[in-house]
Amino acid sequence: MLVARSFSRSPKPAIMRQLIVREIDNLGIGSLFIVCIISFFMGAVISIQMAAQIDTPLIPMYTVGYGTRETVILEFSPTVIALILAGKVGSNVASEIGTMRVTEQIDALEIMGVNSANYLVLPKIIASVLINPILTIISMALGIFGGYLACTLTGLLDATTYLYGATLDFKTFHLVYALIKSFVFAFIISSISAYRGYYVDGGSQEVGQASTRAVVNSSISILLWNFILTRLLLL
Repeated sequence: MLVARSFSRSPKPAIMRQLIVREIDNLGIGSLFIVCIISFFMGAVISIQMAAQIDTPLIPMYTVGYGTRETVILEFSPTVIALILAGKVGSNVASEIGTMRVTEQIDALEIMGVNSANYLVLPKIIASVLINPILTIISMALGIFGGYLACTLTGLLDATTYLYGATLDFKTFHLVYALIKSFVFAFIISSISAYRGYYVDGGSQEVGQASTRAVVNSSISILLWNFILTRLLLL
């Protein structure tokens, strides 16, 4: 019902564009640094672990590049990054809207005839859906690159072998699958967090509790939908 309200009675397009751009900067650009750092080092760790597990000549070493690519694209970048954003972005959204609720700023918007759900919730949903796939693509690139540097700099694997594995039998649908998950997860994070903040009742303590519930509920929903989407799209 809250999402339905947020899509009705929009303000002027120019105002909505300004709100969306502000939320993209706040929710997306503000999360870029942590996404880059985590993706780079996780890609490096994945490749090193795979290289360390290959102890037989029956398994070619280019499997390291192949396995790193598949792990990063299929699961790490869309799902793990979404869980990280659920903690950072979700708590941010819930606390921001919750603070506006307890300080009666939302009531003031309603008195002025503004659709508060549309004004506060819709820009966050649109911004998340737009920016999350971009963050996911950046995460994929940095994860694979991190694996490349880890293997070549430590001498575990030469660059040609890693790149051969990383480009071997690439399926475009896997990229589409990952982006579909990133769209769904972005909607889950923004809508659930906005709901928890919008219906806060109390004071600052309740705002903190709502932020915690937003992170927990978003994370559980992401894991559930990760299973559902994997079953529907890959099998």
